[in-house]
Amino acid sequence: MRTLVVLGTASQAPTRTRNHNGYLLRWDSEGLLFDPGEGTQRQMILAGVSASRITRICITHVHGDHCYGLPGVLSRMVLDGVEHPVHLHYPASGEEVVRALVSLATPGLDLYLHPHGAAGAVAEGLDVQPLDHRIEAYGYRLTEPDGRSLVPERLAAAGIAGPDVGRLQYQRSLNGVRLEDVSVPRPGQRFAFVMDTAVCPGAEELADGADLLVAECTFSDDDGALASRFRHLTAGQAGELAAGGGVGLLVLTHFSSRYADVSPLAEQAVARAGNTAVVMAQDLDVIPFPKRRESAAT
Repeated sequence: MRTLVVLGTASQAPTRTRNHNGYLLRWDSEGLLFDPGEGTQRQMILAGVSASRITRICITHVHGDHCYGLPGVLSRMVLDGVEHPVHLHYPASGEEVVRALVSLATPGLDLYLHPHGAAGAVAEGLDVQPLDHRIEAYGYRLTEPDGRSLVPERLAAAGIAGPDVGRLQYQRSLNGVRLEDVSVPRPGQRFAFVMDTAVCPGAEELADGADLLVAECTFSDDDGALASRFRHLTAGQAGELAAGGGVGLLVLTHFSSRYADVSPLAEQAVARAGNTAVVMAQDLDVIPFPKRRESAAT
């Protein structure tokens, strides 16, 4: 199961209808919690999300609306008796803030801190790229390795059935039949998370080829001067980022409280998103991961 649970969609200040940031990506056996802002623990309850599902927490930067919910989430995990290791990723320059937040949490969690200070891999399949914000910030990208999908008709023609199918997948060759003979390429799925930033190469690298991109959309294009001043994306810039990367689905969030109605932002994003589908996130949305992109048979 791969789904995105939206726990909050407000930027600097929450509103009556929008909580601070918080996003849980259910990715097979892992649960990755991104940017837990204030109130995330309560939002998890409302969304029916168990803290025991969290295996990694990824913080883009240490502005409060992206990390002040951390102590509560960690304390809830202790309360729920979580025994598995939990890995916390964050910019190295935020070490003092992160350690202070962790110190407020109830002790007893098997927590591992992983500060990073440059682009590259931070865990298996998980990479970061620097963003352009007022303080050090990084976006995240989760990549599934490319694989192969079996074709039932080819298996039958080759006389491969039952337990032999598993053996072929493990050994890649069985009784003269190669895995490539009975399968087609299966592109790995990609998820990208781009929060507070101006347009920059790091954001473009993260978005490239993503099946699902979560991106901030703090300001309207009409408020482009504010976006530039505070190093944020406008709706149109977010749409353009997705179009340039060939993104399958763009989920927009992190809306300024000045916009009670975000439909004009949606129009601006769609106008520049090309073939990318656009969703304006709402608190407690559960968004299925897009279907795997097809690959031509070989």
